[in-house]
Amino acid sequence: MFKVTPNPPESDNVSPHEALDSKKLHEAALQPLDHYLTPSPSDKPRASNDRPPQIFTVAPDINPEALLAHTYETFCSASILTLDLSDELEGKHRNLALAIHSLMELGLLLVEKMMDREHSVRV
Repeated sequence: MFKVTPNPPESDNVSPHEALDSKKLHEAALQPLDHYLTPSPSDKPRASNDRPPQIFTVAPDINPEALLAHTYETFCSASILTLDLSDELEGKHRNLALAIHSLMELGLLLVEKMMDREHSVRV
């Protein structure tokens, strides 16, 4: 059986991409990239005089053991404070305080492990 099909219309053998302006395509491609990847002027880092003054600093030559000891004590204090605070709270806020306490306990375990390693190296 013979099926009659219409002939395609006559056209020049020109690529459809040659007709497009490559400069416009390039600009169109860069526009969304610039929108998402280029920081806006409001995202510029603040100048040092715009920052609040730094009240506390850590001595650059401090002993690592002293850093670990102070870190451990800070975690312990914050953990106890959060646990005491959770006694005064109820519901969602109590659960949140207990979750923060659990994260601090995890931090304590990590610091304890580091202290054990530091101590084992010194012995």
